[in-house]
Amino acid sequence: MLVAALLVATGLSFLYVESLKLEPSPIRGTRVTKVFSPVCRCGSSKARISFRVGKPDAVAVSIVDAAGRDVRDIAVNRTVSKRPVAFIWNGRDNAGAVVRDGLYLPRVRLDLLEKTFVLPNPIQVDTKPPRVTIAAVKPRVISPDGDRRSDRVDVGFRVDQRAQASLLVDRVQRVLGRPARLAGVLRWYGQVGGRSLAAGTFALAVVAVDAAGNRSQPVTAGSVRIRYIELGKDTFRVHANGKLAIPVSTDATTVTWRIAGRRGTGRPPVLRLRAPASPGTYALYVIARGHAARARVTVIP
Repeated sequence: MLVAALLVATGLSFLYVESLKLEPSPIRGTRVTKVFSPVCRCGSSKARISFRVGKPDAVAVSIVDAAGRDVRDIAVNRTVSKRPVAFIWNGRDNAGAVVRDGLYLPRVRLDLLEKTFVLPNPIQVDTKPPRVTIAAVKPRVISPDGDRRSDRVDVGFRVDQRAQASLLVDRVQRVLGRPARLAGVLRWYGQVGGRSLAAGTFALAVVAVDAAGNRSQPVTAGSVRIRYIELGKDTFRVHANGKLAIPVSTDATTVTWRIAGRRGTGRPPVLRLRAPASPGTYALYVIARGHAARARVTVIP
């Protein structure tokens, strides 16, 4: 009989413990910001703590550090229903000072239930911006004319923590990289709004934003020059019917030229043609993929 009684008691105890395990938590649907920066002046400068309760109650919400010490009181004796409720923490302690970088935990007190819960959802405070290093920039001269030769510039970078880098061209963001990278390449095709820019020199810089929203200082990557076609000189002087040798800078394999009603084709880097037979001043046009360069040719007797 004693053995039977012990077995029954053990079975009842096991069922009671198992029923406790199956009892639903009074705090449900918990969602907590994982990382934020209270000093970033951005959309992630505050942490959000949301949950719902199984029964209406009066709650108190606070923040504790990793050692369980009180840091900030968020709400006291706030009546909540079964609907989701949210609380905001600005990353400051009860004295109004920004807390140190590190992990913090939300603590919820249910007054009617007389229970306190530390939510297992750590919040990381991170106020240190990432540091960017430029790895390589090439080429320094591009011609975004769609011929797949030197159409883009590649800017390689590294950061000291996972972040999303972007490329600034003349201080305007033109390329946004992938998030959570320690290194990568930002590629700019010399375009704005799908249209290639005119020839000129453009300043490059890289910035990075980490998961908390901290933004690095722009790090200069030098400059890139957009060049479609250029001639070695703006003016040439040649005898009538003399030979002209025109230095041409372009990534096109062939160019066309026009002067004094004549036209033809040639191959860079030196365009060779014969000068007009009559003395005078003429305009020479050299064209590559719709872009033209002009020079003045003075023909003497």
